[in-house]
Amino acid sequence: MFDFDKWQEIFNTIKKHKLRTFLTALGVFWGVFMLVTLMGAGQGLENGVTGLFGGHATNSMYAGGSKTSKPYKGRKPGRWIQLTVADMEAIESRFEDKIEYLSPRMWMPSGEVTRGDRKGAFETRGDTPDLIHIDAFTIIDGRFLNQLDMNRRRKVAVIGKRVREVLFDEDEDPLGQSIEIKGSKYQVVGVAKSDSRGNDGKEDDETIFIPLTTAQQIMNRPKNIGWFVCSMYENVMVSEVEDDLVALLKERHTIAPDDPRGIWSDNVEEQFREINGLFFGIKFLVWFVGIGSLLAGVIGVGNIMLIVVKERTKEIGIRKALGATPISIISMVLMESVFVTTLAGYFGLAAGTGVVYLMNLAVGEDGGQFYANPEVDLRVGVIALIILIISGAITGLIPAMQAANVNPVEALKDE
Repeated sequence: MFDFDKWQEIFNTIKKHKLRTFLTALGVFWGVFMLVTLMGAGQGLENGVTGLFGGHATNSMYAGGSKTSKPYKGRKPGRWIQLTVADMEAIESRFEDKIEYLSPRMWMPSGEVTRGDRKGAFETRGDTPDLIHIDAFTIIDGRFLNQLDMNRRRKVAVIGKRVREVLFDEDEDPLGQSIEIKGSKYQVVGVAKSDSRGNDGKEDDETIFIPLTTAQQIMNRPKNIGWFVCSMYENVMVSEVEDDLVALLKERHTIAPDDPRGIWSDNVEEQFREINGLFFGIKFLVWFVGIGSLLAGVIGVGNIMLIVVKERTKEIGIRKALGATPISIISMVLMESVFVTTLAGYFGLAAGTGVVYLMNLAVGEDGGQFYANPEVDLRVGVIALIILIISGAITGLIPAMQAANVNPVEALKDE
């Protein structure tokens, strides 16, 4: 039941001690504000960094050939290792129960790509249909490369979003139209948009994908590939395959087993796991600092309530002498403690959410390379506020119990 007199007394006490109440509330406000703001900023950093992967299969790896650094079986160091289609067949045969998708790739020098009087410098790669299941891009118009394109060495192309913007009008449909690469015409069959952020996403949006077999034919390298990317089945870790796969390629190309070069590999799964570990540490730090700030605020409330009880000892003694029950004394002190804690915590939550919103506006819809979409889970903020209120009540209970145990006779003698 609402007790107007009791609330009026609480407000009078707060009004009488404005500075003390403000400083007490500031500690609680700052604790909630710091927790919410740090959580939002940390989430923005996590979104930005993990966004660099986009929709890329995290259980994947890249590998390719490079120069050897050690002599082996009469072979001199410094040999350039050229991977071949036969290597891909050997990998598929050896790891058929572990590798789900395998996509060999080849870079093709393209110079300026033209369409009528429009032109632009874009990267052209020979790829296979499996790439769509691994790399971080989606088809926003048309289709991706298919097996028939590969078998017939078709001159078809899937262009990146940026390529479309440069070579075609905004309202123009590029599908079925031709672009010219190194003097040959390619029919556009699809438009791709990268899911990655940063330089990788920009590079993919400025790329033209053509069938690998077509690129091999044009470059007169029908058996060669540049590098490859592969992804594992769901229950297989890349680390289970990487060393054996590299060893297989070294054996096929007569490379010293302990040569750190010759065959390079890049484990995307390991990179993703390291990033997740980093952000686990950041989240732990955020919660550690935030909870520490909250505790400091709650302890401040408890200390102030002890001072309030001390100051009002004579008043409490008079109340008890006039018949006030211990419960009424306890509720009076607790209500003030909970009120200050709740009000300051609410403003801290609101201010923290506002700062996170402003951060979101500052970085924009697309965000930055390493920072994007700062956000805070309001459920976590509300739970933190509820815990704070309960903590404030528990902290206020100590001085409240002390007030309830005041001896009226001794309290009236208190100076």
